Amino acid sequence: MKKEFYSNGKLLITGEYVVLDGAKALALPTKFGQNLIIESSENEVIQWRSHDNDGSIWFEENIPFSSIIEKKNYDEIHNIKNTLIEILHEAYLMNSDFITNSKGYKITTELTFPKFWGLGTSSTLINNIAQWLEIDAYELLKRSFGGSGYDLACAQNDSAIIYQLINEKPTVEKISFEPDFTDKIHFVYLNRKQSSKSAIASYLDKQGDIGKTVKIIDAITKTIVDATEPKEFALALHKHEIEMSNVLELQTVQEALFDDFHGVIKSLGAWGGDFVLAISKENPSEYFNNKGYKVVIPYKDMIL
Repeated sequence: MKKEFYSNGKLLITGEYVVLDGAKALALPTKFGQNLIIESSENEVIQWRSHDNDGSIWFEENIPFSSIIEKKNYDEIHNIKNTLIEILHEAYLMNSDFITNSKGYKITTELTFPKFWGLGTSSTLINNIAQWLEIDAYELLKRSFGGSGYDLACAQNDSAIIYQLINEKPTVEKISFEPDFTDKIHFVYLNRKQSSKSAIASYLDKQGDIGKTVKIIDAITKTIVDATEPKEFALALHKHEIEMSNVLELQTVQEALFDDFHGVIKSLGAWGGDFVLAISKENPSEYFNNKGYKVVIPYKDMIL
């Protein structure tokens, strides 16, 4: 019997990094996401095939049930396979029925965004697997990739959210976030994928007393959510960038790449890659295209 699951992609607007320390983060689910299709098969093997948004196959492997049970580690060239086995092994420890009560599977994943965009290839997969096996997605994330879990909250919700870890437990508040000036907001892909794992590790190495920063980011997040004017929204984004620049000891992306931009640019998620948010009076597509950044997506085309 065929089963299908879907999860939304994500963008973290405020609270990057400090969400790990309990800061309130504004996160938005995207119109892009990932499908997981489960079909029965034989031979106690999972025939796994992953498709990019253009239909091309970017990963294809046969994974024996025994490899999942034993958490087998293959050569380094099989890094993706090893990661997938790790996720499935932890899922098996949480609910073994999918192995013990099955003869095999044909599993297909389908992204609706290019996998290098960083909109949640891993988080949408983990949430889809958790849906399929009826296990806790946050626990599966904790056991495998790690991270704050805001991306899972986006995967599971079709509206803007305020996400916060309270005593290390995820709390999700659905909110209405529909500024009148979304026509002035665009998302720009920086032509490089950033590893969330390595970015988090770097942040943890640098942080000192983060309590003061958490309070500042909480206040900025509230200002951004409540903003009724684009100038107020843009100023709050700029303050957020300055605060995190000081914490991370890094230049803001606007200082580093776009110092002549007429507007405000903010990093989203891990600094140094993936998407940035740009707010400006005029459509900035030509500006970014001239600098070699060809993926410029209007707010209405990106956000659910």
